[in-house]
Amino acid sequence: MSSARAAVLGSPVAHSLSPVLHRAAYAEMGLSGWSYDAFEVGEDGLAGFLAGLDGSWRGLSLTMPLKRVALSLADSVSDLAAKVGGANTLVLRDGRRAADNTDVHGIVTALREAGLDGVASVVVLGGGATAASALAALSRFGVSRVAVAVRSPERAAEAVEVGARFGVSAEVVRLDEAGGSLPADLVVSTLPGRAADAFAEPVAASGAALFDVVYAPWPTELARAVASAGGRVVGGFEMLLHQAVRQVALMTGRDDVPVEAMRAAGEAELARRAA
Repeated sequence: MSSARAAVLGSPVAHSLSPVLHRAAYAEMGLSGWSYDAFEVGEDGLAGFLAGLDGSWRGLSLTMPLKRVALSLADSVSDLAAKVGGANTLVLRDGRRAADNTDVHGIVTALREAGLDGVASVVVLGGGATAASALAALSRFGVSRVAVAVRSPERAAEAVEVGARFGVSAEVVRLDEAGGSLPADLVVSTLPGRAADAFAEPVAASGAALFDVVYAPWPTELARAVASAGGRVVGGFEMLLHQAVRQVALMTGRDDVPVEAMRAAGEAELARRAA
């Protein structure tokens, strides 16, 4: 088989699970000539990196801070990536770069797998790029109004704008007043690390289900509290897994992507890191 290359780019990128997930897929699919690596690339370095790629390259996964700048360096941009305002995927074919967004697919599939596609009232903690993708995903379930809780209102401007493009009206509240928007069917936390610890008790007590985008360390205090109270919890690994599944399909042009092999490889790697 001829060689084909793919990689994840970002800064920082060393923690990325993408190499583990994509390599597991290649192995299961019999793509022995395919390789997948990780490169530390910042916003200023993306154009130069892309210019240096040869015809063996098939795709790139993009993490922060590259999702927005990728739009301006692509030859074509999917409608979804344009509306969300960011691309986490560049498919490289015939000398052209096609930008796409698989984060939304990752969130939709993770929520659907957990039986959380019937939610009506939602509170989103945080207002960054992941929150914007979450609003796009929630629109697929018919959600039309959400509360977006942020430290300062201007931080939510982009997410509010993205929500409007997808028919989701976002009411912005201060993060320290997020409890006033409970109870809700679902709380989506896009806050990093331990930033959501303070919400563990009120969210758990409200009876809401939780989607927490953090995947390591896991469980977070918030996830542990909700699970202990009997609430349904979806972790960030599920989103990460399913966005990677869609990336593999886009980059290889195949639809027989081995979800369970990728899941097992990712879970094993997270367990190894935790140990």
